[in-house]
Amino acid sequence: MRCPYCGSLDTQVKDSRPTEDNTSIRRRRVCPDCGGRFTTFERVQLRELTVVKRSGKRVPFEREKLERSVKVALRKRPADEERVERMISGVVRQLESMGDTDIPSETIGEMVMEGLKQIDDVAYVRFASVYRNFREAKDFENALAELSHEGEARADGKGEAKAEAKARLEAKGRPPARGAE
Repeated sequence: MRCPYCGSLDTQVKDSRPTEDNTSIRRRRVCPDCGGRFTTFERVQLRELTVVKRSGKRVPFEREKLERSVKVALRKRPADEERVERMISGVVRQLESMGDTDIPSETIGEMVMEGLKQIDDVAYVRFASVYRNFREAKDFENALAELSHEGEARADGKGEAKAEAKARLEAKGRPPARGAE
């Protein structure tokens, strides 16, 4: 591994350990020439992916570019870094397991928007505004209406699940727990 400070090719690994989600290996390295210390990450790559842009241009998939775009959407938002990393790793695993090495950029964008929707609504709208190329305020209103509609559906689903659990308990002759109503 080349030293990022002096360019020396003779760096040494001082510590290796798996990341918290066990999807990569974190290595602490030191350069004996300049004394610089840095961290590298080693990840499994199942296959070489190619992104097919809307223009038809084909470029190699870069996880780092995906991470940067997600981090821009999440800038100044209270998001758990571990959860964000799991979301990004999940998107990459889904892409690698699709079977095809040519992935349309629209597919990646939709997967990222679904992941961001679960993490932070503001980040979702930020990402969608760039990905879907919002041009006017009505585009933002439509994205917010979509979020609101899905939030209501999730809330209704939770209410239905509580009602079903309550009915099952009552059918067994047991009263529901306090606060379950």
